[in-house]
Amino acid sequence: MTTVSAFALAFAGLTLTTGTAHAQSCSQAYLPLPDPVCQPGDLNPDVTQSTIDSTICVSGWTATVRPSSSYTTALKKKQIVEYGYTDTSTSDYEEDHFVPLELGGAPKSELNLWPEPEYGTKTAANKDTVENKLKKAVCAGTVSLSDAQDAIITDWTTALSSLGLG
Repeated sequence: MTTVSAFALAFAGLTLTTGTAHAQSCSQAYLPLPDPVCQPGDLNPDVTQSTIDSTICVSGWTATVRPSSSYTTALKKKQIVEYGYTDTSTSDYEEDHFVPLELGGAPKSELNLWPEPEYGTKTAANKDTVENKLKKAVCAGTVSLSDAQDAIITDWTTALSSLGLG
């Protein structure tokens, strides 16, 4: 394939994989956030402000709703292609809940799961720290569940400071 043809495919939002063009539907332009069209976030209807004491604020509760690794690995492989990542090694990504389970994110929704790179300056590990601090604040009653969810969806990298926690 010529460089011009490859460029034309890329311009059209397509990638070349094993000789055929596939749609690349999600953009990496939002990193370290997911593409908001592909993963706007999705909430678990069982988790509300009135149910946090029997859901997210119970130690070990997320394990009861976390999807199986076979489900998330299959989804990660599909979404790595959708994002057009040139690095296709699944170990370089965490299939992450955009709205974390700890804050009432939907466990299996493709609108809430995305392949978050483990490389760069703002990684899944950095996001985990933010999620844990937000969950503690919600369970302590210093931040409402909806405010914590909104802050994560708006920009997890500024969520703590936007809520006066950072």
